[in-house]
Amino acid sequence: MPQASFIKTLIEEIEEHKLLNRTDTVVVAVSGGPDSMALLHALCALNTDADYKLNLHVAHLNHQLRDQDAEKDAAFVEAAADSLHLPSTIDRRDIATLAAESGTSVEEFARHERYFFLERVCIKTRAGRVAVAHHADDDAETILHRVLRGTGIRGLAGIPRKRRISPLSDVEIVRPFLHLPKRQILKFLGDRGIPYREDRTNAANEPMRNRIRNVVLPAVEEQVNPQVRDALLRLGEQARWIDQYLTETAQRTFETLIINRTDQQLVLNAASLSRKSRIIQTELVRRSIEFFETGQQDLGFGHLKAVLDLVADPASGKQLHLPGGMTVNKIYDRLVFSLPTDEPRETIASEIAIHVPGITHLPVRRMVIECETDRITRTEMKTWRREPHRHEEWADLDRVHLPLIVRTRRSGDRFWPLGAPGSKKLSEFLIDAKIDPAERDRVAVLCDQLGPIWIVDHRLDERVKLAPGTRQVLRMRARATESE
Repeated sequence: MPQASFIKTLIEEIEEHKLLNRTDTVVVAVSGGPDSMALLHALCALNTDADYKLNLHVAHLNHQLRDQDAEKDAAFVEAAADSLHLPSTIDRRDIATLAAESGTSVEEFARHERYFFLERVCIKTRAGRVAVAHHADDDAETILHRVLRGTGIRGLAGIPRKRRISPLSDVEIVRPFLHLPKRQILKFLGDRGIPYREDRTNAANEPMRNRIRNVVLPAVEEQVNPQVRDALLRLGEQARWIDQYLTETAQRTFETLIINRTDQQLVLNAASLSRKSRIIQTELVRRSIEFFETGQQDLGFGHLKAVLDLVADPASGKQLHLPGGMTVNKIYDRLVFSLPTDEPRETIASEIAIHVPGITHLPVRRMVIECETDRITRTEMKTWRREPHRHEEWADLDRVHLPLIVRTRRSGDRFWPLGAPGSKKLSEFLIDAKIDPAERDRVAVLCDQLGPIWIVDHRLDERVKLAPGTRQVLRMRARATESE
């Protein structure tokens, strides 16, 4: 492929997939190897040979895994940036030591630190994108690696052309070379006389990725299918189409399944989840695990299937463990994803006065109770729904004996659940409502001077319900503090 054609193809890829705008500030991840050096020079060529005005910044992280070779790589990249009159950020991290201290594999820790470093450089330079040099051969190797390890449709989709560097970040990783085979990149380097450094560890047959590159794929090309890389890439493209559909479908459904969520726990409606098709269930479970941003690299199909089997199991109280220390519990009709924590489970404070009207914070429960009073018309009475509501209730103010307090449940507590034939023990109500035993002492009980009037997020007391003669209403609403 001639040089001009190489740049033309690159521009078409960038514009078709909206990888870069013509005046973007872009951090270029440069290791010093052939792929990243080709990317750096190709992006520079967009400024000199095409109508681009990219503001480029070179970034290199020395993992200190290869002694003097690593130091020479860092010096080479810095010199390359200087020769192109580009600013650079060169940093060093003792990956082997830090990985050992954290109990993480060197490969996974290095990946995490590399992206964390690149995001810091973006913040410093006010760049919105990081360009990395993954190419079509990398994509084919990734797909085969995942097939051999065991993967689902998302894994078959291979490497994305662009994604956020982390779930909550505004920085995007873009891969302008993902459509190009390695041979075309090497030809571009040769045609332009661009120097680069070879990483000798790439020739070793460890880890597994290198064995696939150096042994497995060449053997398949020679003995089975000379076009195996193209076949893998076609498979990946079709998997991306399916994955996009599943992602969009799961996104619309996910929020409707959530019963509760904090930074340590996510609770889903298992009954509703079980009614979805198996493939949508799988995507929703994956999305639940991704909510915590941990353990995803070691997540396999076996883990997902185990969660789906847990959802389908009619028994309550079973638990399984996932990578990253996460646990999943099936408790009645709830599916509870939890992160490990050494903190004890706290209950509601013994008694907290509620402002009427006003806002009261329950810091231990991470909850806010809002109360307001108002007159109500007959029309409003007719439009107010009669069925129980989880997060908001209206009570007849004239039937409420102020002041109000919120507390945990107490032995002997009784109340009359709205719509029930009579009163019952609160403990019995919580059992009938299938509340996890570990959560029952954390339920917020809103009381007036005669006793419970609202089991928050569960049921209003019949004693204070709206009636045809109601003229003043007490509106009570509970919300999580995370939503503030």
